[in-house]
Amino acid sequence: MTRELPSYIAAAKPVPLSKRAAWYCNIAPAYAGIILKFVFWQDVPTGGGPLGGTLVHGLGYALLALVMAALLCHFLCYLVPGLLGMKTGLPLYIVGASTYGARGGLFIPGFLMGILQFGWVGVNTYFSAALLVAPFGYAPLSLPHQVVSVIWATAGALVGFKGIRYVVRVATYLPIIPATILLILTVATFSGVGKFDPQAAVTAGHAAGNTAAGTLSVLGVFAVLFTYSLGFFATAGAAGADLAVNSRNAKDVHRGGLVGIAGSMIFGGGLALLITAGAHGLNLGSPTVMRPTDLMTSIVGAHATAVFRYLLALTCFPGVCFGAFVAANCVRTTLPKVHPALSMGVGSAVSILLSVTGCAGQVMSVFSVVGASFGPICGAMAADYLLAGRRWAGPRQGFNPAGWISWVIGFGIGISDVLAEFIPAMRSLKGTVPAPPLAALIVSFVLYFVLAKLGLQSRTLETPDSSTRNG
Repeated sequence: MTRELPSYIAAAKPVPLSKRAAWYCNIAPAYAGIILKFVFWQDVPTGGGPLGGTLVHGLGYALLALVMAALLCHFLCYLVPGLLGMKTGLPLYIVGASTYGARGGLFIPGFLMGILQFGWVGVNTYFSAALLVAPFGYAPLSLPHQVVSVIWATAGALVGFKGIRYVVRVATYLPIIPATILLILTVATFSGVGKFDPQAAVTAGHAAGNTAAGTLSVLGVFAVLFTYSLGFFATAGAAGADLAVNSRNAKDVHRGGLVGIAGSMIFGGGLALLITAGAHGLNLGSPTVMRPTDLMTSIVGAHATAVFRYLLALTCFPGVCFGAFVAANCVRTTLPKVHPALSMGVGSAVSILLSVTGCAGQVMSVFSVVGASFGPICGAMAADYLLAGRRWAGPRQGFNPAGWISWVIGFGIGISDVLAEFIPAMRSLKGTVPAPPLAALIVSFVLYFVLAKLGLQSRTLETPDSSTRNG
């Protein structure tokens, strides 16, 4: 039987229990480092552009939606991959071979994870470059912004390729920087929270002739924050398998996620909402400006803002390095004949192109694509895990039909709004699927469960040490 196993599975070795540590040594700080980057929390109040953003019905609804979104990220995107990683000691591209097959798992989640990492590098590059050139009066997509984007992404790729071990040494401490900046801004604006008028931004927008953006309904606030948060987090949630291989037990997996994921989202996103509401309550900046990073000059002055912007950009550089490193590893695993330097170069060129054209700056579209891609993966893996009795079933032969069918349909549902944006014939369908990444996850979960019950699962392959896994 083991002759049918691809070499990447046959050679996999579980992380021994003796080399594992508590949740506060690995899972929590790793996720805090991802989520506390300004790239996540700066657009929590904007909601992608509607007048009044997610604060249009007040702070309470926005905070409640954020808390619910954070818990959904923990329980629906991260928990099952994390438990699989902990129980088997094996990374995502191995445990994913149960849901998508021993051959299919190379492509989903393996190759797909690598491709999307280059997209994340583009997002980090776009917003970091925007902060770096802002003190000199240059806007995103200006020539200086494009030049800095090229330098930033190229440097990240080179460091990720040659010196990732040096980045690891400092990355653990970098979340302290955005957390401190958020707290400073919160203290400076908190007295204005009680004076915040949710409709001021709408009134100001209408007075300026901006009626095309529209406003969100109460349910729209929840849908937007679910889409935004799940889309941002979906790949990191599936990668919980890679992080939790270093966990001792299920309690570590739960606690690491609740603190590092839900806690960081509520902390970063919640303070961003408070800062925006407080600044508007104190009449600091234009009432139509909803990003805390754009309100900083009005809150702390130009000099402090320049320092804050450079510090926030600095915290994103390890993400560029890690993204390039992970992408190169995924491509190397799936396409071993392609030299890593070539894949890194091509991927970095794509990242740069996404940044200099502004595509990476369209956060709702970017996060929708990511959520549509990995939301179904998280859903199908959860169904596979439950069907196997809350354990890893082991790699399945070839391409597992249940996994692939559920992913294709889930992806189609998750990507519906993005397609409607660019295909005129589909414009009428925009908004018909509420919170597309969440809908894609749920649909893929149900579909996998039904298809498995109908017998559309490949047979499980025997592994050399199958009896020692799922401990």
